[in-house]
Amino acid sequence: MSDSSKSIDFQTLSKIRTFQKNESEARSYCRSFPTLFVRAKGSYMTDMHGQDYLDFLSGAGSLNYGHNDPEMKSALLDYIADDGIGHSLDMHSAAKAKFIDAFNRHILKPRGMQYRIQFTGPTGTNSVEAAIKLARKITGRKQIIAFTNGFHGVTQGALACTANNHHRSPSASTLCGVDRYPYDGYMGEGVDTTEYLEKMLTDKSSGQDAPAAVIVEGVQGEGGLNPASMKWLKNLAKVTRKAGAMLILDEIQAGVGRAGSFFSFEEAGIEPDLICLSKSLSGMGLPMAVTLIRPDLDFWKPGEHNGTFRGNNHAFITAAAALEKYWANPAFERGIAQRADVVNQSLNRILTANENITVQVKGRGMMQGIEMQNGALADEVVAECFKHNMIIETCGNDGQVVKVFAALNIEMEDLKKGLIILEKAVTVVSAKAEKEANSKKVKA
Repeated sequence: MSDSSKSIDFQTLSKIRTFQKNESEARSYCRSFPTLFVRAKGSYMTDMHGQDYLDFLSGAGSLNYGHNDPEMKSALLDYIADDGIGHSLDMHSAAKAKFIDAFNRHILKPRGMQYRIQFTGPTGTNSVEAAIKLARKITGRKQIIAFTNGFHGVTQGALACTANNHHRSPSASTLCGVDRYPYDGYMGEGVDTTEYLEKMLTDKSSGQDAPAAVIVEGVQGEGGLNPASMKWLKNLAKVTRKAGAMLILDEIQAGVGRAGSFFSFEEAGIEPDLICLSKSLSGMGLPMAVTLIRPDLDFWKPGEHNGTFRGNNHAFITAAAALEKYWANPAFERGIAQRADVVNQSLNRILTANENITVQVKGRGMMQGIEMQNGALADEVVAECFKHNMIIETCGNDGQVVKVFAALNIEMEDLKKGLIILEKAVTVVSAKAEKEANSKKVKA
């Protein structure tokens, strides 16, 4: 994402220079949204001047319920005020028991699912590392199969599974132990890439070593909002099981309702061996990640895979509150579907009206977006939205997809307001591109 063109006042600039002087060049989101944020509530973030910004980023999917949900905040404040345990490694705690109970009652049991819960380190990449490590331990094999455009994290094992060269290239170590295959739709319509994978896994002369696991996202987020069809996921599960490998579903971004249902693969009727969850699992953006393990595959020895911050009790409290408030009520999921329809209709209208710079509408549920012809155009749209006090980001192999990641419970009025801002932004960029194209024709 490029620097935003929104003008910056002297006071804000002086504050930003503090970050420019002291913070690593690795910072990225702040370059597109150059202001100093001081508070947030619901679907809005407020800067140091009291200016509200409509948030269509949602912490890159870690704030599915918006900022500072009142029930979650109240539960956390009460817990802290009562001197509740903040950090407990993997010792038993009341907060952990509360989360486990809520997760079983509202998520696993209603879906007929049985999994052991492993509390890994606090981020999504920690969950992925645990999953691939366990798969290798279970099978005694080393190779992991991942897919084109996949994103699984940036620690060494997860990074080997990640496809984007922007993230892979800085690694000083060889990223090995992973074979990559085309994701659903990568080879165009009508091509079932699971058939190719099955052929490679069953042909003794293909050169493909037997894999420990296949890791996949139900909807690729950072890779460009690419949704796998339920048929493809079903076939993938069959091929994986036939090969004696573990099926790992990376639900870190697409899960917790972002793709429509709590798990993005639910309609496929499959049973993954391992499921990775993080991002919005805590409900309030607090660091928390888990790896769900089929009970018969829990081969870990005590302490064999651990992490100091796998016992974030504050996150357990807010996560339990989120499950009780939202997922205990079937109307919540219906509300996601209603908002997703509004997003889809709006994006298709934008697509039709700006065909000179747009390509297609992508994604599913509340992780949809509009693909521009290139990343530069997408960056212009992001900058134009920021001028009109909205925060939105891009994804895709060239950053070419403008990504609508509004909160799942965003007020319908705010959702429509943001989509109007996006529509106007694309129209402005479209008109500019048209003008430049006409100018070139005249000069020619």
